[in-house]
Amino acid sequence: QVQLVESGGGLVQAGGSLRLSCAASGRTFSSYGMGWFRQAPGKEREFVAAIRWSGGTTYYANSVKGRFTISRDNAKNTVYLQMNSLKPEDTAVYFCAASIPGYTGNYYYPDAYRYWGQGTQVTVSS
Repeated sequence: QVQLVESGGGLVQAGGSLRLSCAASGRTFSSYGMGWFRQAPGKEREFVAAIRWSGGTTYYANSVKGRFTISRDNAKNTVYLQMNSLKPEDTAVYFCAASIPGYTGNYYYPDAYRYWGQGTQVTVSS
């Protein structure tokens, strides 16, 4: 069982930055692929970014590519999402997710993930 706790959300003006953190419980964090998803009011949950368990490969939604960066610190059991040049359309609840251990499939879909955090609100004002 893995528990995920997100933090770092808040209110920021357009053009600003935030860094989200996701702290994971468990001793095998390094074996999990990690992802970030977001869900805006009235919309479906959408993929934002992911990083393979090996840490060497990252994936991004086109809408955030070049602005967001996902990274992980396995020693701290934490994955991060650095968000720069934020736009009002980035406003959503952001969720952290962990895949099954050693997952090698497609990271873009929610079905790739076994564990989910409760989410943290990000609001970008214009």
